[in-house]
This record gives sequence, C-alpha cells and structure tokens, in this order.
Amino acid sequence: QVQLVESGGGLRQPGGSLTLSCTASGFAFSAADMNWYRQPPGTNKQRELVARIFADGHTTYRDSVKGRFTISRDDAKNTMYLQMNALKPEDTAVYYCQTLLQRETYWGLGTQVTVSS
Repeated sequence: QVQLVESGGGLRQPGGSLTLSCTASGFAFSAADMNWYRQPPGTNKQRELVARIFADGHTTYRDSVKGRFTISRDDAKNTMYLQMNALKPEDTAVYYCQTLLQRETYWGLGTQVTVSS
C-alpha cells in the first residue's frame, strides 16, 4: 500500500525558512520520481508543481521558487525534502508530496505552510 506522509509545515514570517519532509512507503522509493505540489488558499486555486526530483537526482523548479527552494531526497530513509528559504506571503499554501507509479497518481494529505507577519 503506497503511503506518502508530509510533515514540517508551520507559520513563518516573510524571509524565514522551513523544511518539509515527505516519508514514503509501499513502493520502491529510490526508483521513483517525486514531486512537491502546493495549493494556495482560495476555492479556485489549483495545485501547482513546485519542484521535482527524478530518481537519478536531477531536479527542476517552478520559476517563482528558483534560488529559494531546494528539493532533495534520501533514498536510505525513503524521504524527500523541500528546504524553503526567503519565504514570501505568496508561498502560503498546503504543500503536497506526489508520485506517479504505473499510471497511478498518489498524494499525501498535505502540510500547511503559512507565511505572514
């Protein structure tokens, strides 16, 4: 049974830092491409891809977080991370861990990040 569990969310002031974790189980984590998505507040907001890390370690980021966020993974711990620095109010969202396995998409329940003074 595939499980993705996010943790590490919280409240930070603008300019602050936060590290999110996603612990995975039920599949071959080291062979999987993993993603962080976020859903900003508001009923019409869709989830947006924040960062991706491939099984080979290659990473990609959405333009608005480049230079501020760093995605990484520890295959020995079946865990993916998102280090977020220089946080802005527009980073406020629920952050989700996601992966695609054999044409099935799996999501965690999300962790709330709020950036406010």
